[in-house]
Amino acid sequence: MELNGSQIVLEVLKEQGVDTIFGYPGGTILNIFDELYKYGDTFNHILTAHEQAAAHAADGYARATGKVGVCFATSGPGCTNLVTGIATAYMDSVPVVAITCNYATSGLGRDSFQEVDICGITMPITKHNFQVEKVEDLADIIRRAFKIAQTGRKGPVLIDIPKDITAASCEYTKQDKVIPEKAKTPKQSCFNRAVELLNGAKKPIIYCGGGSVSSNLGQELVKFAEKIDCPVVSSLMGLGAFPYNHPLHLGLIGMHGHFECNKAAHDCDVLIVCGARFSDRVAGNRAKFAPNAEILHIDIDAAEMDKNIMSNYHLRGDLADIIPMLTEAVDKQDHSAWRAEIKSFSRPFKQLQIGDYVNPQTLIEKIDAKTADDTIVVTDVGQHQLWAAQFYKYNLPRTLLSSGGLGTMGYSMGAAIGGQVGCPDKTVVMFAGDGGFHMNLSELCTMKSYNIPVKMFIMNNTVLGMVRQWQKLFYENRFSDTDPNRATDFVKVAEAFGVKGLRINTNDEIDSVLDEVFSYNGPVLVDCRISKDSNVLPMIPPGGAHTDIIEEFN
Repeated sequence: MELNGSQIVLEVLKEQGVDTIFGYPGGTILNIFDELYKYGDTFNHILTAHEQAAAHAADGYARATGKVGVCFATSGPGCTNLVTGIATAYMDSVPVVAITCNYATSGLGRDSFQEVDICGITMPITKHNFQVEKVEDLADIIRRAFKIAQTGRKGPVLIDIPKDITAASCEYTKQDKVIPEKAKTPKQSCFNRAVELLNGAKKPIIYCGGGSVSSNLGQELVKFAEKIDCPVVSSLMGLGAFPYNHPLHLGLIGMHGHFECNKAAHDCDVLIVCGARFSDRVAGNRAKFAPNAEILHIDIDAAEMDKNIMSNYHLRGDLADIIPMLTEAVDKQDHSAWRAEIKSFSRPFKQLQIGDYVNPQTLIEKIDAKTADDTIVVTDVGQHQLWAAQFYKYNLPRTLLSSGGLGTMGYSMGAAIGGQVGCPDKTVVMFAGDGGFHMNLSELCTMKSYNIPVKMFIMNNTVLGMVRQWQKLFYENRFSDTDPNRATDFVKVAEAFGVKGLRINTNDEIDSVLDEVFSYNGPVLVDCRISKDSNVLPMIPPGGAHTDIIEEFN
C-alpha cells in the first residue's frame, strides 16, 4: 500500500512493538504529529515540558522495561535539547531511538530557519545516526535503527528526517519485528582457560557492572555465584543484577562503596568482571586496583577489554549465554574461609546524625522498608544518588535508574516519568537534590497532566552538596558558588503545578509523612530538610586506592 513518510514512521513503530513515545511538537515534525493524532489510541504519546526530559523519559522507559525507548523532537533547538539525554543513554548503554525532523531537503545547508546538523552533533554520542534522503529508504532505516540499538552493546540511535520526506509517498510493505543479532560465543580454547582459572581460585570475587543488568541474566548469575561459592560486588550501574540481600552479596564497590568490597577486590586472587568497564569511579588508581588478581573480563563489547585495566583472560559475548555455560562447566566449590576473611573486615555504612535535620540514611532505609522489591528507584546526580546506592536494597534488576557514566544533573524527573509510564503497576520512588531538581522541576506539569504517580523526595540541603563536599576536602573550604542562597519553597512549587506537596523537617516526622505519601494515588513531592554538612562517606579520593579511603571529616 502507498503511504506518506509520516504514516510510514508510525507503521514501522507499530511493527517494532512501540506503544509509548515521549516528545514535543514543532514546525518540521508537524506532519508526523498530525498523523499521530489520526492514529488515536494506537500510541501513548507523553508531551513533556522540555525535549531533554523526553530523551530522559525514553531512557528511563528503556531501563525499566528492557524495551527500546522512543522520543520525538523537531529541528533546531528541539533536537539539540535532546543531546544531553542521548549522551546519557550512550554512556550507560541504553537502547533509545530518537526521531527528529529537519528543514526540507531543498533548504538543507542554507542556514534555513531552525536548521541544524543534528547528525554531525550527535555522531560521537550515538551508536549510529541517519539522515533520510528519500522516502523509499525510510522504513528500512527505522528498522535498522531498532536493530542497531539492541544488538551487542545497546545504545541510542538517531534518525533525522527532512520535512518534505514526511509528506512524500511511496509503497510500504509491512515486515516482522526486527530481531537483534545474536552475539557470538567465545572460542572454546578461551572458555576452557577461563574454567581452569575458576576451578583453581582460592579468593574469587564477581564484579557486576551495568552489563549484568542489560543482559537480562535473571537467576543465572545467582546460580553461578552459588556454584563457585563466590562473593559478589556491584558497581552503581550493576546494583540489582544480584540480589542485595543474598548472603554472597557484599555490596557497592568503588569511590563511595563498602570498605569490604574495595578491600576484597584488592585481596582477591581471581576477579570475574561481568559487564563492567573499570570506570574511574571504581578503579581510581588503576595500578593498585586488584593488584593480586588474575582478571577474567566477560563483556559483549571488545572495545572495553584492556581499555582501562589489563585483564589476563577475555570472554567476549553476551553474559546471558556465557554465565550459564560457565555454571555448567565449573566445579562446585567452597570458599567459606575466604568469605569469613572478608567478613572480618566489614565496616557497615553509617550516616552521622547532624542536629535536628533529617538523616538521609534513616529516610532511605524507612522508604526501603515500606516499598516492595519491584519498586523502581530513580535518582538524580549528587550526594543523594550515592546515599540511595548505599542505603536502599536492590534485589531485582531494572529497579535502579541512575545516570552513571555522564552523571547528568536533571536526569531524574524525565527518567521517573519514563519508568512509571513503562511500568504502571509498580511504585516509582525518585530521589533528587535541590540542585538537580531545579534543573527539571518544570516536568511537574507532565506529572500532573498525566497523573503519573511518582513519589518524589527532594534531599534539600540548600547547597550543591557533592561539589561542596569536594570543596571541603580538596579546596580548603572555599565554597565557590555552591551555596546559592535560593529560597525556593518546593511545597509551594508542587502545589502551583497541582501536585501534592509535603515536607519532612526531622526524623520524627518521617513515618507519618511516608504513610501519607504511599497511600496517595498521584504524584507527590516531599521536601526533606537535610544538613548541608551531611557527607557521603566513605570516600576514596580521585585516583586513589582502598588504602587511601576517607572515613570521616567535618
